[in-house]
Parts: sequence; C-alpha cells; structure tokens
Amino acid sequence: MKAFASISLIFCGLLSACGGGGDSNNTVVETSVNAGIDLQITEKSEFIITAQGSPADGTFTWQQVSGPSLDGFVLDGAEQTLKAPDVKTDSVIILRVSYQSTGSSAVSDDISILVSSNNQLPLVVVTQTSPETLPSVYKDTVTLSGLESSDPDDNGQIDSYLWQLLSGPDLDIASFNESTLSFSHPLLESNANLSWQLTVTDDEGGEASTQYSMTLNKTNELVDANAGADKNVEEFEQVTLDATNSETVTDTYQCKWQQLTGNAETLINSDQCTATFIASDVDTQTTLSFEVTVTDSKGRNDTDSLFIDVSPKALGLINDSGVGECFNNAQRINCGDEDFPAQDAELGRDSYANDLEKAGKGNLAFDYTKLNEFADEVGDDSSDFTCIRDNLTGLVWEVKSAASGVVPSTVLRDGQNHYIWDIGDTTSGVTTAGGANTTCPSNTDCGLRTYIDEVNALDFCGGTNWRVPTYNELLGLIDYGKQGQRVLIDESFFPNIPVSGAINSVNLPYWTSQTAADGTSLSQAYIIDMSDGNDLAYPKENAAYVRLVRSR
Repeated sequence: MKAFASISLIFCGLLSACGGGGDSNNTVVETSVNAGIDLQITEKSEFIITAQGSPADGTFTWQQVSGPSLDGFVLDGAEQTLKAPDVKTDSVIILRVSYQSTGSSAVSDDISILVSSNNQLPLVVVTQTSPETLPSVYKDTVTLSGLESSDPDDNGQIDSYLWQLLSGPDLDIASFNESTLSFSHPLLESNANLSWQLTVTDDEGGEASTQYSMTLNKTNELVDANAGADKNVEEFEQVTLDATNSETVTDTYQCKWQQLTGNAETLINSDQCTATFIASDVDTQTTLSFEVTVTDSKGRNDTDSLFIDVSPKALGLINDSGVGECFNNAQRINCGDEDFPAQDAELGRDSYANDLEKAGKGNLAFDYTKLNEFADEVGDDSSDFTCIRDNLTGLVWEVKSAASGVVPSTVLRDGQNHYIWDIGDTTSGVTTAGGANTTCPSNTDCGLRTYIDEVNALDFCGGTNWRVPTYNELLGLIDYGKQGQRVLIDESFFPNIPVSGAINSVNLPYWTSQTAADGTSLSQAYIIDMSDGNDLAYPKENAAYVRLVRSR
C-alpha cells in the first residue's frame, strides 16, 4: 500500500514590468510511502523488508502493530533484516512504516507477514531402568522409561506418552499413559519375547513412535502358592483365608487348605481358594497357622502358609444382661434394624453366646457349673447339688435348701429365711438387733453376721470364706431375658426361691454388702429385687433374703 500527502510551493517568476501586474503558480507535491508486498515466511528464518518513500529526502521508522513479538523495535531506516520468531501455530505479524519528508506530514503503510510453523517431530527413546541387575526374574518389577525422549524445537516439550504391547504375554499394568511403564515379571513356562511401541506427542501435536523388544526368562517353579499376609483378629471374628493371588502357568488351578497348629477351627470351603472360619473362644492371645496347597491343571503344586493371631475380645469379666432379642416400640424385631440400632442383644458377651466355649451350662453367655457339698463338680443335669460356680467370674454361690416349714421353724439355709443387715461396722445405722427365732431359725440372732458365721462353721461347699455379695456381684445373676417371669434368675441353677408374699412392700429383696449413701446416718444398704432386677436403698433394720458368695 502506498500512502500520500500534498504541499504547496510558490515560485516567483520574472516580471515584465515591476510596476505592472503579475501572476503566480502553486505546484502541489505529494508525499507517499510503500511498506512493500506482504510476505510469507517460515518460523526462525531471516527476511528483509524494504520501504520506499517519496520525495526522497524523508526518514523511515518501523514499529510492530500485532502478532508474535520481534526483537529490536522501534527501528529506523528503509530496509530492515529481521528473524521470524518461533511459533507454535501459523501466525500473522503486522509491521507499520512511517515516513516523514521535509515540510510534510508523516504518512504510513502496513505490511502483513504470515509466519508458518515448522514443527520438528519428537525424538522417541525407550530404556529399561529396572531391575538394576539383568536379566529380570520372576516377581521382579520391570520398568520401561520414555523420559529420554525429547522435542528438538527450541521451546518445545513432550505432552503425552502412549505405550502399546504389540506382542507377548498378558501383563498387569496400571497405566499405559505415563512416561514410565511398570509390570511384575510373570510366571513363565518358557522364554517370552515382548514387543512394545511408544508414541509420544509434543506440545504442537506432532507425534512420533518407536518400537522396543525385550525377552523375559522362564521360571524354574511353575506354581507359586500365595496364602496371603499374616492376620491379627479377635475371637468370634469371621476370618477369610484367601489364596486367589497364587499364580500358575496354566489357566486353572485348585486350592486345598489345612490347619497346622492351634485350637482346631472349622474351615468352611477348605477345598476352595477362599475359605472361612469363625475364630474360636480364647482366654489369651493364641496363634493359629494354616497352609494352602495350590495345584495346577497338570498336577504340579506348591504350598504356602500364614499365621493368624487371635486375641480375646474385650467382653469383660462380668455377666451380660441375658437379653437375646431385639425390639421396636411395640414388638420383637430382627436385630440390626437401622431404626433401632445397637440393642443389648447385638452387643456384649450374649451376642457371641453361640460361639463361646462354656465350661458349664446357662442361658446365652451365662456359664454355671453345679457343685456338691464338697465343691466337686456334678453333671449339668444333676438335681443333687449344693453350690454353683460361675465360670466367668470365678465366684461360688450358695444354693438355698428347699422349704422345710414355716419361718422360723425352718432349717439353717432355707430360702425363706431373712435377716437384718448387721455386717461390717454394726453401729452404722443399725439400732435394732435381729431377734432370735423371728425371721430365721437361729436361737441367738437373725442378723447377717450370725448367719455368715454359722455357714462358715460348716465348711460349707469346701470353704470358710462365705460373705454377702457386693452390689455388682449380685446384679450379675440377674437375667433380664426372663422379664415377665416370676424371678429374673435361672431357677434351674438357683432353686428354692421363696414364693411367699412381699417383705416390706418389696417382692424378693436380697441384701448386698454395700451401704447406701443416704446422708450421715448410713442406715440403709442396697438390696436387689430378684423379681424385677430393680435396686433399692433399704433400711438395715428391715429383714431381707440373702444368697452368700465366696471367691475360690
């Protein structure tokens, strides 16, 4: 494009007569500039731009209007030698030349320069970076790397990688789109040749590929049994034995589990690669060991083993509630209901009652053993027993004798006998002694102290350390699963419970050894009503039943 401007020049001609008339001529001279024809060039190449201006006494100034940046602007002079920039895509640069001649206004013209991108394709390089010692063997981690690939463009870079396995065995590969590729050397019956192709793409979309070949060696053992990692579990927990990570060179294989050491467990699906069992009841941490034999379709086999440490569950050393069913607001429901969660039947020792290895018998987790008068064990079904051993707490409990008459015309341990509370510091709130032959057959005193002494004098059930139970000990006999029945205690182990009416408005009050915190008088002790499981601060001067206990 050529740009123009005009100026007026006044010339004084010869006059034929100085005094006479004359005339003048105004001549218009145009100023113009031409930046030259538009150019098409390749990135990073040199090119020349030349401007022409008229009249010829002017000056040229170049500036860049738009496009990828060129070095050196602003530039003066009609002709310029420039170097095209490095571009990622075809780009247009607009340059503008301004021309200023003497006495004229500046004029300008633009030139367009199309810079074509000339992307150089990436250079693809594959190297094996692990294992450090070659050749690789079974279970080695084999790593191929494309990190040495490069983009020869000055400001280029590799944008993506794509690996392809052209031939070879199936491999477990996490990703084919990273700069490196890793896999575990597989179990092989014969040497295997692998062929890979790596394609890399640069930041201008240019792609290049290369192929890489390698050999994986066969293994001596063609079956690799894998019993899995050692485990730590709790008793009653379901344990899974899993050998599915075993490997063979054949498509199929079989598994057979057997227990090597520890308490015998009942394996479910022991002839499958995945077997289960419920960890049995243990009192201390116990170690079990199991072995799996893996056999391929050609009869070749291998074995592997694992250890399982079984710990006692934190169920405590007190009896549970005896509640074995779950309920909503109105009726019995299946346990595990999300609207009525974490019920007593789902928690604690009772919820594992079917898995407990009990020494004796009892509802749910209760575990009682019957003893004779010498503290020897008798059969669970025996009707001739004198004491009960609680196998969980270790306590031995008195079993009351059958009704022998009407109080006080009864025998020493008749279940109907009842006593005032006068144990410990007998001055603590007790102002009335238990009268002789009143609520018990004693000829001296119907107080707890007298009764304890009389039982210990008998060396009853092989012991002379009989006492009144604590609050928690007596509460541990309550079976709340018997709600609605006459008593909340297992009468098959604790027979001869009184059937007479209430004492002082309490149906079946039984003494504990603990004084109630009722102020400064200390005149009450706790009783537990065996008919409903409720506790009550009860005046020590009132009479109540008692069931003695001793530690073994």
